[in-house]
Amino acid sequence: MHQHGSQSKKEEARVKYEKEEMERLEIQRIENEKLQKLEAKDLERRNEELEELYLLEACFPEAEKLKRDNRFLSQWKHYIECDGSPDPSIAQEINTFITLWKEETNETLEEVIEKSKLVLNLIEKLKLILLETPPYDLQGKNIIQYQESVLELQELLHLKFNRATEILLRQASTLADLDSGNMEKVIQDENVTLYIWANLKKNPRHRSIRFSETQTGFEIPRILATSDIALRLLHTHYDHVTPLSPVLTPSQEHISTVTDFVKEEVKSVQTAVSKDLQEENKQENESNSVHEEETKAEGQGDVEEQMCPVQEEPEATKYEMEMKLLSETVSAAQELLLENASEKPYFLEENEVDLCQFTTLGGVYHLDILELPPQCKPMKGWMIVEILKEGLQKYTYPPETTEDLEAENVFPPIEVTLEVHENVIFFENPMVARWDAEGKQWKTDGISNVSYKSEERLITFNLETFCPVTLIQDAHINMPYQSWELRPLDVNKVLLTITTVFTELQIQIKENLCMLASIKVNNKNHSSILEEKWMTPVSFIIALKKAGLNIFPTGHSHLYVVINYKHPSVEVKAYRQMALLSSAFAFCWSKWNTACESKKTVFQVREHLLKEEPIRNPNWTLLMFSGDRAQSLKINESSDAFSEALKEETEFHSTLYHMVKDFASQEAMRAVRRSNCQFVDSVCHMLLSTRLLSYS
Repeated sequence: MHQHGSQSKKEEARVKYEKEEMERLEIQRIENEKLQKLEAKDLERRNEELEELYLLEACFPEAEKLKRDNRFLSQWKHYIECDGSPDPSIAQEINTFITLWKEETNETLEEVIEKSKLVLNLIEKLKLILLETPPYDLQGKNIIQYQESVLELQELLHLKFNRATEILLRQASTLADLDSGNMEKVIQDENVTLYIWANLKKNPRHRSIRFSETQTGFEIPRILATSDIALRLLHTHYDHVTPLSPVLTPSQEHISTVTDFVKEEVKSVQTAVSKDLQEENKQENESNSVHEEETKAEGQGDVEEQMCPVQEEPEATKYEMEMKLLSETVSAAQELLLENASEKPYFLEENEVDLCQFTTLGGVYHLDILELPPQCKPMKGWMIVEILKEGLQKYTYPPETTEDLEAENVFPPIEVTLEVHENVIFFENPMVARWDAEGKQWKTDGISNVSYKSEERLITFNLETFCPVTLIQDAHINMPYQSWELRPLDVNKVLLTITTVFTELQIQIKENLCMLASIKVNNKNHSSILEEKWMTPVSFIIALKKAGLNIFPTGHSHLYVVINYKHPSVEVKAYRQMALLSSAFAFCWSKWNTACESKKTVFQVREHLLKEEPIRNPNWTLLMFSGDRAQSLKINESSDAFSEALKEETEFHSTLYHMVKDFASQEAMRAVRRSNCQFVDSVCHMLLSTRLLSYS
């Protein structure tokens, strides 16, 4: 009887299990069917959605065209102004400027410092051209020409400082200080700080040198205190020592795909335009050409620019083709920004500073021990001076050949105390590096006893031999980021907030400009000279990096930072579409972005219209995007586990634009369609440059 009961229980359990299994399978079947229907629906309208997106994304080539026009305009303006300064992009003008300046002799330090403002401006302009011109518009010969001009200007500027130092030192005896009997000169300017001390008295007890009113100075050994020498510390707030970084250029296959596309497009344009019109136009162009060189430098743009047909239709065709072509160029350039290098660019020697991992900050301190030149002597109402043909001579310390075994005692390292540039932020104690002129690299050996007082911003260390030194910081100290948020502030104006281990940066973006709105270091507000200064995106990125606020990964950064790798094509599409929506939607970081695979990204989004009061706990929607499919997720930020399950009552879409359209107000979508093209382009540039989806 008992046996019979247990069997029927087993039977009941089996039937129950089967029934549940059937129900589960049925639910799954219905779910799958629903998904298949949604996928089919998505595929059915895909072309339509992508076409609409293509029309919206026309803002990128439009913004690029505006930038091109502005480049031409600024060259034309410079040409008309005739203010005597050269256009650095024209080889002839910059070469004439250099030649004429070389011929000027006997300039004082004050004159050189004044002239250096123009020279530094020319160098900045050349560097900006190299960074702002899309890689596909830059020709190899132009890159070489611009970089050679930069190097020539840098070398000549340093040579001028040496000549002016020599002129000053010849008069050292007439400028001696009454108390010490030695000469001291301090010049402080926005770009350089110069300290010179001439040892006229040779007092063996005078070994501690501090420049007036500052902590900057040296502790020198007895042998130098009794020698005919001068000490110079030239602190350039810029770095003209580190080799120029290579210009981002596309690989051959990249170029060929874009070039093939260009050729095809040009062919179709040419058939639409009659030959005689081209001829007519060509003659006109030649007579009107201001800077023929410039037009050539613009690269692919000139193919269409030489054809302006009179008939209605080809004019429109030509414009369409130009935009299509620009669109390709821009997309390719954007993907190039996200390309990861497979390995480090060069092999490192022992003690060499890896410039992909570290960055120099606060300029370069040129430290020199100089031989005191013959002094001016008054004679019968004249000043007579012996001028050495070799010019300014460096004093070799320690001497190259020392017989003495006690060399270490006679020629000990020199203690140096430097002030750290006030506009630079170090998140950890700075490291000191010295320039090895032979190997053309920064090295960390030959430097000892480094101590840093962060409050006074003073760094003290011992240096075996005088040479240029700089302070370095890990370039990736603020990576990966902890979180980020992008939200609208006003029509065509957004706020991007990036939080890292050490800092929180708030960046405002409007039109084609960016601005540092606020910066917190260790949760305290920190003031920076960059605050409230509007700059173009490229200039803004350079300025932040110079200040030690690097949130801009390079192609090598992934070799030094643990990143959450996302496929570049997915990243580019996500950033472009986020930028398009940024005037009416807020986006922010999601912890689930690390849980999905590299071809998918997850972030939070919500409509954010400006007249709304800021909400305490806003309701975010979690979106997953793979570049060609967007969906709302069932989970939220506080769920226990990641799941790709679709949120109830939602559908798949091919773009983020159509995805948010499902839950957005008409007002929000209107704001998106009315966005300014330069604004969208700037937001996209910032997203591409910070790579929020891979680096947080």
